[in-house]
Formats: sequence, structure tokens, C-alpha cells
Amino acid sequence: MSLQDFFLIYGICLVCMLVCRCVPIFVLKGRELPAGVQRALNLIPVAAFSALVANDLFTPGMFAAGLWPAAMPLVAAAVVVVVAWKTRSLVWCAVAGVVVYAILLFL
Repeated sequence: MSLQDFFLIYGICLVCMLVCRCVPIFVLKGRELPAGVQRALNLIPVAAFSALVANDLFTPGMFAAGLWPAAMPLVAAAVVVVVAWKTRSLVWCAVAGVVVYAILLFL
């Protein structure tokens, strides 16, 4: 690939990225979105975080090393869910997850 082709592809990607990210901001500026759209947009961070966590918790070869090494992250995640439900604090969730996982590693 020549340098000219690289810059052409880079430029097209840059324009597409800017259009997809900036145009909605300018089009929707000052407008009120319907309640259903706002509720749907509020679910995006939760869904993205859940997908990232689920990707780390459930892997194709998770039971290859045995049942206990596969169950440790799931037990720690269950404790984090309980802490999140009780405290609604991201700091306490992180602390509880790290502490529980460390304790499970030593068992």
C-alpha cells in the first residue's frame, strides 16, 4: 500500500468518524428528545458495561482448568452485585470485588 492510499483511507475514516460523532450533536442541540428515546439512551452505558463484564466472566475455555478456577470470578461477581444493590456505590463495588477475589485466590 502506498503512502497516498494510506492517507486516502485515513482521511475517509476521519471524515466518517467526525460525521457520525459531530452531526448528531449539532442536529439535536437545543431539542428535547421524547421520553422513550431518553429512556433508551439511558440504558446504553449499562448495556455496554454489562457486555464488557460478561465477556470477561464467561470465556469459551473457562472450565478447562477446573471448576474452582472458573467459579472464582463468578462468586466475586455475585458479591459485587449484592454490594451494588445494597450500597449503590462504585467504590464499594470495586473494593468488594478485589477483596473477595483476593480471598478466593488464597483458598
